[in-house]
Amino acid sequence: MAFIDILGAAHAYELTPPPTSPSPVLVFIHGWLLSRNYWQPLIEALAPDYQCLTYDLRGFGDSLPQMNKTQNRIELLDAKLPDTDALKQAPSRYTLAAYAQDLNLLLQQLDIDCAWLIGHSLGGSIALWGASMASDRVKGVICVNAGGGIYIKEEFERFRAVGQQLVKQRPRWLCYLPLLDLLLMRSQVARPIPRRWGRQRLIDFVAASPEAAVGALLDSTTEAEVNRLPEVVSKLTQPVYFIAGANDKIMEPKYVRHLASFHSLFQGCDENVIEIPECGHLAMVEQPDKLEIQLRKILLSH
Repeated sequence: MAFIDILGAAHAYELTPPPTSPSPVLVFIHGWLLSRNYWQPLIEALAPDYQCLTYDLRGFGDSLPQMNKTQNRIELLDAKLPDTDALKQAPSRYTLAAYAQDLNLLLQQLDIDCAWLIGHSLGGSIALWGASMASDRVKGVICVNAGGGIYIKEEFERFRAVGQQLVKQRPRWLCYLPLLDLLLMRSQVARPIPRRWGRQRLIDFVAASPEAAVGALLDSTTEAEVNRLPEVVSKLTQPVYFIAGANDKIMEPKYVRHLASFHSLFQGCDENVIEIPECGHLAMVEQPDKLEIQLRKILLSH
């Protein structure tokens, strides 16, 4: 793991060695309250043929929100939940556009000029914005368990309220609570995932910066932001694919197809949508082998 400064924030990243034959760099972007770690099964499979970049979004995993990377993580866990009114008034570093700007600067600093972006959930939306901002560097996008573009007021209000309470009520000792990782092995997935991923989910949930966790949640789920996403997709000239979990209750396949339909590849018959059976919201650790097959097919076709 290495760190790179992006607009004053230390970003943790890992970059595998380039393969012997020329190929695009695969850039993996994680979702809300997660980290770069969940891509590791795919990285191990793809690294012999593609250079792979994983990084933690600002305020998540090992990336700090706006401070020196040596600052004690306990200070973040003890931080007071940020005032949502203050977040609205101040320029936010947690909008989709801001995260996409971080991504673009990361590609520039690492001198990556030919990339495919692969984003999970929130990371998928960031990937779409990133492709819009850096069309010269980004050659294609693959969204995993990501879609949307339909604002349903009651559902979003409930999601925002629950999310804020989750962040607010998490104690720092949560990681030491026995068997909680067993619960996270079964949450939001079609079948239990290996226990190490349940443990990783717990670690990332506790470690996320309160400011980033709340900021990313609120800024990515406003009515304006949700309704803007189809417009972003419709203007992308690069190929864009969407991989859905057949049993995903967080981002149901119908919402994945809705967003995919705004891209020229859709053509009325789901040509850019792939559905993985027996898969919930964490395809990269639920069905890594099947996801790898689909990623390779897409990349080889271009």
